Amino acid sequence: MTEHIIDPSVVEAENAQRAADLNVDYDTLGERLDRRGISIDAIKDKVAAFSVAVPSWGVGTGGTRFARFPGKGEPRDIFDKIEDCAVIAQLTQATKTVSLHIPWDKADPNRLKQAASRFNLGFDAMNSNTFADAAGQMQSYKFGSLSAADKATRDQAIEHNLECIEIGKTIGSKALTVWIGDGSNFPGQVNFANQFEHYLDSMKSIYAALPEDWRVYTEHKMYEPAFYSTVVQDWGTNYLIAKELGDKAYCLVDLGHHAPNVNIEMIVSRLAQFGKLGGFHFNDSKYGDDDLDAGSIDPYRLFLVFNELVDIEGRDADFHPAHMLDQSHNVTDPIESLMLSAADVQRAYAQALLVDRAGLKAAQEGNDALAATQSLRQAYRTDVEPILAMARMEQGGAIDLLATYRASGYRAKVAEIRPEIAAGSSGIV
Repeated sequence: MTEHIIDPSVVEAENAQRAADLNVDYDTLGERLDRRGISIDAIKDKVAAFSVAVPSWGVGTGGTRFARFPGKGEPRDIFDKIEDCAVIAQLTQATKTVSLHIPWDKADPNRLKQAASRFNLGFDAMNSNTFADAAGQMQSYKFGSLSAADKATRDQAIEHNLECIEIGKTIGSKALTVWIGDGSNFPGQVNFANQFEHYLDSMKSIYAALPEDWRVYTEHKMYEPAFYSTVVQDWGTNYLIAKELGDKAYCLVDLGHHAPNVNIEMIVSRLAQFGKLGGFHFNDSKYGDDDLDAGSIDPYRLFLVFNELVDIEGRDADFHPAHMLDQSHNVTDPIESLMLSAADVQRAYAQALLVDRAGLKAAQEGNDALAATQSLRQAYRTDVEPILAMARMEQGGAIDLLATYRASGYRAKVAEIRPEIAAGSSGIV
């Protein structure tokens, strides 16, 4: 039987206050959609089946390069993190898996499995960390990891990724995500070709160790911490890597890892068209890799990404990209941010499902730009909140996520148990 962190009676009491209004709103929206030939129940069922993974590191308070201000009741270890993730899953019913980061979350794999199974949680992709030095490691990643000039450093980084695969095999993960901070900060600091060759050779060693039913996701990032050049700096290089490695290699798209004016939805289309779109890290950005809450700055862009995904889904039944949140919560309760972000990702999916595909195609083929864009706007402007809330309620989740979470008093309760962390440290966690 699945355990619950928050007493289900709290959820039931909060839902009871809102269920009547929700039923009215749902029926009203259903009538409107029916006139457009859309079944609201069909959309709700798809939304209910949609899941986005929660990053273990996301339930802790983030920071900037200048300072970090810890929050109350922060998780002390991976087992506290799993409990926080279980709260998000219980209320949203949309986050059924947790993505671990090694060595931050390193623990006995069997204990990890047992802890997650208490809450009926599974594990998403494993994340390796060669962008920071771990305690006790022999070689430093200051000047690179998988692409380092020093072979011993590259070998160490490879071994770390192989360890992540082994842990993942035990806990039931089926993928490895590799992001590196390798690059350079000065012109002439590295030989671009040699550095990239080192990276490819290292990744080939990792790829060779993948179980048959696993995938490896490589993630591009425009800059930071390498500000002059980055080894995997854009989607084109990422595509080259995936093609070079083989059929189990795919590109991961982080929405914050692009220049402000880049057309991310077109990148999504390109990678999918050629079979190399593996998944997403959802967040939002204003200036760069800000790791803001998904949908908090540009919800229309998130919708446009899902418009492409639904279009691809309609053409390829085997298309199953991985979805994960990847955010840094500096001024909010991380659980609140992750809950609302999961709902906003679902919202974008629901809105994309409302697009009149036949009408859109006719407008596109007839070069009717306004009719085409209006078909997208009509779907985006539809308030799908009743669909999301109904999907949650029917599965035992909360109609009003924020109100129910705050009514539970969870943060205050864990703050009494978990020691307060001293402020003053720097760096994003």
